[in-house]
Amino acid sequence: MKIAPVVSREEWEAARERLLVQEKELTRARDALAARRRRMPWLRVDEPYVLDGPDGEVSLLDLFEGRRQLIVYRAFFEPGVGDWPNRPCPGCSLVADQVAHTAHLNARDTTLAFASRAPQPEITRMKDRMGWTMPWYTITDGFDVDHGVDEWHGTNAFIRDGDTVYRTYFVNKRGDEAMGGTWAYLDITALGRQETWEDSPEGHEQTPPYQWWNWHDSYGS
Repeated sequence: MKIAPVVSREEWEAARERLLVQEKELTRARDALAARRRRMPWLRVDEPYVLDGPDGEVSLLDLFEGRRQLIVYRAFFEPGVGDWPNRPCPGCSLVADQVAHTAHLNARDTTLAFASRAPQPEITRMKDRMGWTMPWYTITDGFDVDHGVDEWHGTNAFIRDGDTVYRTYFVNKRGDEAMGGTWAYLDITALGRQETWEDSPEGHEQTPPYQWWNWHDSYGS
């Protein structure tokens, strides 16, 4: 491999400062894009979807676990895909390996769940083997077809108003590369990070950054 130019400390710092200008532009553009997501229209979900969970059948509303928002990643672990039943799709497994502790999402009234068409015993076995702890459900109806994830992985965001569920955002393909971290997940939701610096629609509840951040085992204490 041909190495890059080797320079003095001063030249290296100057090069870093030049690149930092573009990096800050990207950060501001990313924040502006997240603000536009928070202004996306909502799509009401009227279909009574039923999924299988560890304790039996559940509705889409049940997946919220009582919280205001829900993020569902459609993973491909099922007959006919990859090395079934030994492993899920390698890409979906990489996404699962990157998921941060979900307590931070829960603290922002948001639940993360995975869904695929594998039976629950296979999902439980695989979660135990890989050390995955996020809720993982079995799709039993047209949920994947209706939400653009029947042939490819993808992440859908939902919000509820009482018992009424709305679809608020969808990202797939390379858009899923950023998923896994707490900030990336919150940035695709209708409520965002819910911090005071964000450009959000009027009426969004917000708190200062750092104020709500906590150790994952200390929320609620």
